[in-house]
Amino acid sequence: MTVAFTFPGQGSQTVGMGKGLAENFAVARAVFDEVDQALGQKLSTLVWEGPEAELTLTENAQPALMAVSMAAIRVLAAEHGITVANTAKFVAGHSLGEYSALAAAGTFTLADAARLLKTRGDAMQAATPVGTGAMAALLGLDFASAAAVAAEAAQGDVCQAANDNSDGQVVVSGSKAAVERALVIAKAKGAKRAILLPVSAPFHCALMQPAAAVMAEALAKVNMKAPAVPLVANVVAGALSDPAEIRAKLVAQVTGTVRWRECVGYMASHGVTRFCEIGAGKVLTGLLRKNVPDASGLAIGTPEDIAVAAAQLKRG
Repeated sequence: MTVAFTFPGQGSQTVGMGKGLAENFAVARAVFDEVDQALGQKLSTLVWEGPEAELTLTENAQPALMAVSMAAIRVLAAEHGITVANTAKFVAGHSLGEYSALAAAGTFTLADAARLLKTRGDAMQAATPVGTGAMAALLGLDFASAAAVAAEAAQGDVCQAANDNSDGQVVVSGSKAAVERALVIAKAKGAKRAILLPVSAPFHCALMQPAAAVMAEALAKVNMKAPAVPLVANVVAGALSDPAEIRAKLVAQVTGTVRWRECVGYMASHGVTRFCEIGAGKVLTGLLRKNVPDASGLAIGTPEDIAVAAAQLKRG
């Protein structure tokens, strides 16, 4: 059995996530304490008590999801001796999940990852005036067809394929008018559904260029080590270990396509048969069934999940 550890992105957050880990394991509680201290705010209280609308804000959701992932990975290590270095062949994360993956693999410290994600969330939210951008899910079209829809819908505005999540699930992002045109064009081209997403900004498109500039500056100031195992990066769908290259791709990722379908395919083609989703929710485990039907998935975000995963990973 060859294993990859994957880390969820925005949209997986729920009020109460990670609370069971913190209540049952001191090492998990310490993660939330360290993130609170790094950010100078009681993010843990927001994560466990809400309100949901505040947790969903990009600047809060991003470090919060990373904290839950890191709490889970540290419990696996402390209680069962399961680490990135001794268990996984690759790490990968969906959008902000790349920062979680890199923190888990030792590239970033926990505090640096929290501060970077707070900065990233702030910058992405500030990159466009509220209400001027949009994102939409095009269901039932392959990536090439969805990208063609986006290109046709642009008409001088920005409209790009932002997330290639699985065959038949592609998200487009850009200016509101262009994305609304994409909904109409996609349905005419045979999409099963084309729906606007409840997001606060148009992520992973050229409108995020101001945020990319902010992240280039922020990442330049942070010490980065080579990860314990290679990162399969969103924008290249290939394995990276050089910190300078990883830094550049994290900047490119702000405006670039999250090539998740290809990332998972890359890992599967390099022998991975079990994908462990570390953190909140089961979004990536659900996508796995579409992307690599023969692979097995484990979602690891609660004390119960940890016990099940430890037994399965140790059994091989």
